[in-house]
Amino acid sequence: MIHLTDVTKQYGAQVLFKDAGFQILPGTRTGLVGPNGAGKTSIFRLIMGEEECDSGEISKARKTVVGYFSQDVGEMSGCSALEEVMSVSARVKLLAEEIRDMEAAMCEPMDDDGMAGLLDRYGDAQAEFEHLGGYDLETRAQAVLTGLGIGPDDYHLPVETFSGGWKMRIALAKILTLNPDVLLLDEPTNHLDVESIVWLEDWIATAYKGALLMTCHDRDFMNRLCARIVEVANKSITTYSGNYTFYLTEREIRREQLLASYNRQQEMLAKEEEFIARFAARASHASQVQSRVKKIDKIERIEIPPEQKRVRFEFSEPPRSGDDVFKLENLGKTWLKADGGEKPVFGGVSGMIRRLDKIAVVGVNGAGKSTFLKVLSSQTEPTTGSVTVGANVGIGYFSQHSMDLLDPGKTVFETLQDAMPNATIGVVRNLCAAFLFQGDDVQKRISSLSGGEKSRVVLATLMARPINVLILDEPTNHLDILTREILLEAMLDFKGTLILVSHDRHFLRSLVNRVFEIDHGEMRIYEGDYEYYLHKTGRDHRTT
Repeated sequence: MIHLTDVTKQYGAQVLFKDAGFQILPGTRTGLVGPNGAGKTSIFRLIMGEEECDSGEISKARKTVVGYFSQDVGEMSGCSALEEVMSVSARVKLLAEEIRDMEAAMCEPMDDDGMAGLLDRYGDAQAEFEHLGGYDLETRAQAVLTGLGIGPDDYHLPVETFSGGWKMRIALAKILTLNPDVLLLDEPTNHLDVESIVWLEDWIATAYKGALLMTCHDRDFMNRLCARIVEVANKSITTYSGNYTFYLTEREIRREQLLASYNRQQEMLAKEEEFIARFAARASHASQVQSRVKKIDKIERIEIPPEQKRVRFEFSEPPRSGDDVFKLENLGKTWLKADGGEKPVFGGVSGMIRRLDKIAVVGVNGAGKSTFLKVLSSQTEPTTGSVTVGANVGIGYFSQHSMDLLDPGKTVFETLQDAMPNATIGVVRNLCAAFLFQGDDVQKRISSLSGGEKSRVVLATLMARPINVLILDEPTNHLDILTREILLEAMLDFKGTLILVSHDRHFLRSLVNRVFEIDHGEMRIYEGDYEYYLHKTGRDHRTT
């Protein structure tokens, strides 16, 4: 369907990939991976014709429909959410208008030849309209919107009333409703809750029959959908025939083999160079020396690609809290609406959060998960009931809003130094490195950081402080898979109590031992890990 052959792309002196290629064949499901800046988004843009390669060829089968979802959703205005989604199929809209016009024309008198020509055009238009799914376009759009969390009550709301994250869902719904031959998805699970991620996973696995190429920071999502991984790294593109977990294992095997070949080549070169150096001045060995010089000049040198260094930071054990961390008694929260009315979020919550608990707070989008964390962390007062905080409890709270509290004028190093004022420069630098700020990166100003980098700074400051209760609201947002693994390792080592909201199922599976589910204003507590919760609620068949 789509073939990239001997493609080279560079920006100035930076070469992304050289003489590289891969294929997107019908029905294939491919994950696109690689470090930030390696060229993943450039591949999408090359396929879409938004950029041109410097050399090589990108060929596409005739009439191949390609749908591309990116993080840049563009402007949305002047229509409802449903109308915005349906607008993706401009050809269907045009055909519908032509069919209506032709039906009206059939009611007017005309000669036989004119009617015959009109009927031919009408038949062709109807056939194309049906092929493009015109008859069920609205039904498809509604089903996709509902699956992504925008229900019937919101179909006809103006798109301007939706926040940026919800506009992302509308943009994703447009591409899915198009049902293209090739689906290009750039981080589709960003801004989705677990319910929407599971729906999208099911839709791609069962309803979508085309080819898929995607980037994604959700490890479970990649593993379940992708049977092939294409890695963009070290100025090349490499294909692995397996899911993400297979790719990680196979990449290490290939690296070890490459390292062994490199070492053998270095030994051989050292011997040849030693011979040349020893006999270069002897006329009796001139032909042999020249022969060996030519030989090593022709050898293609094996290069070992650089590895991103991982630094483990030994976090100090936090002071011990009391065994009872939070006592919840008939806890409830109601928000006041703009019109003076009330919006109940949850109520009647009673229970105990104990020392060393690792708790996931789950529920559909809008259920009140973030509000519950805000009440626990004293960011807002409960409307009813009470939260009793235990002895010697020190709380660290993270939300997306936390990033706005960073001082934009300070560097990464200065920010972390403020969090641990008694630490040496070496210890602060090690903490920076543990969260992937190495070399000159530690001198970057907060104002110049991306969302993911700011998240890493805030999380690093929390882990550096002597706190024994971490309350985290979507800590994995904006983080790539490597950074999520680093955070997961830190959370597993954390000798305190953890309460979190996250849509990363791998994170939840690996970490939690209790689950609090908020559903229609009520909270149910499951005394087991995330797998236990999925089994008890009947969701395990949908997420495995």
